[in-house]
Amino acid sequence: MIPVALGQLRRRPAAFAGLAVALFLAVATVTLFGSLFAADVTTPASARKAAGGPGVAVIAGSFGEIAVLVAFFVVVNALGFALRQQHRELALLRTVAATPRQTRRLVRGQVLITTVLVAVPGWVVGAAAARRFLAELRRLGPAAPGMRVPGTPVPMLVALAATLAVGLAASAVAARRISRIAPAAALTASSTEHGRTGAPRLLAGGAALVGGCLLLRLAATRPAAETDEAGQAALLAALVLLVAVALTGPLSVRLLVAVLGVPVRALAPGAGWLAHANLCGYARRLSSAVVPVALLVGLSGTMLIMTNTAGRTARASATGVTSATDVWLRQAEVALLACFAAVATVNTLVAVTAERRREFALLRLAGAHRWQLMRMLAVEAALTTAVGVLLGAVVAGAASAAFSRASTGSVVPSVPVAACWYVVAGAAALTVPAVLATGLRAVRGPAAELVSGDRD
Repeated sequence: MIPVALGQLRRRPAAFAGLAVALFLAVATVTLFGSLFAADVTTPASARKAAGGPGVAVIAGSFGEIAVLVAFFVVVNALGFALRQQHRELALLRTVAATPRQTRRLVRGQVLITTVLVAVPGWVVGAAAARRFLAELRRLGPAAPGMRVPGTPVPMLVALAATLAVGLAASAVAARRISRIAPAAALTASSTEHGRTGAPRLLAGGAALVGGCLLLRLAATRPAAETDEAGQAALLAALVLLVAVALTGPLSVRLLVAVLGVPVRALAPGAGWLAHANLCGYARRLSSAVVPVALLVGLSGTMLIMTNTAGRTARASATGVTSATDVWLRQAEVALLACFAAVATVNTLVAVTAERRREFALLRLAGAHRWQLMRMLAVEAALTTAVGVLLGAVVAGAASAAFSRASTGSVVPSVPVAACWYVVAGAAALTVPAVLATGLRAVRGPAAELVSGDRD
């Protein structure tokens, strides 16, 4: 299956761009925090004890844990869209006697090859980031003055192994549907959505929601002296709640679109009506586009509000360098999570919009002009951003309230309004241009050929 996987990568390099970037970030991130852990291990115990604040190994472990979870989420998302763009080829392989096991092996081969291709650049970036990160920790105090990143290749090998594990686990999730349906059904399957969200998915979403609520309670009930643990629990709760949003997305998205669509249809009777009808009719597709936006807003908003709340608490209690270190670490975590979420957002929106070429061609044959379709896409992008921001804001509000309850005794956190507006503006800046740029390319070409399938 490796030659077939290589052939697919050569034929559709753009389809694997998002997956490659996600895997590159995973390799770089695990290399970064693995190098920090190695630096802590190779430093004499007396020097480690002399440093203030949380230990470097503790910092590396907490960062690495969240990074791996988010990386899995993003890689599953990116690989899922890479497979959707290969749906016809994979279905054809099934019709010529390829077994489900062989199909899964093909997907694993694609993940393996892509991971190997991005490994070296990821190692280089991760090692450079580790040196810069450690220098900042030495300045702030948690790292001993003489602590250095060792020259051992172990962190790089661990990063490769961890990324492969994440990628292979993601391939098992993403390839499940195409490998289980009958060959004839796989070949004739279209982009038409199923009418309902399956019971297993709803049950999993409910379980994730319950788990997120339990983590929120755990974060809110931590004593004031354990704000680090409360912050980690709140951030993990935000991630679990976003998983619940992803699993139950079509239901919540359909409700929000129905509410937000009323003023949109009034303000833009033509393009607004068509955009609203598309989003209501394809709630699952919209959910795929909304979830990365919610991930970006939810995680970034949670970290920004927690950072501001922790900073306010530190100024009030004058606890010194440890609090300043906590604030800086949360800022670094915001940047890391924003990178992963931005990759998921752009990759999803580009893939979702690009696969609608035949839909756009049918509308053109029915009399719609290209610029009418672009106006429709602009309205859809605005609604997608609004729904994603609302869902992300709800998650961020719940997580930051739990953290505030633990650190200040009040469920009302300190909200950096300007920074939160920047997050919203960043989400819009990623969403709208990605949709419009991809849509502009998707509406080109002879409509009749696109409808008949003569052109991809």
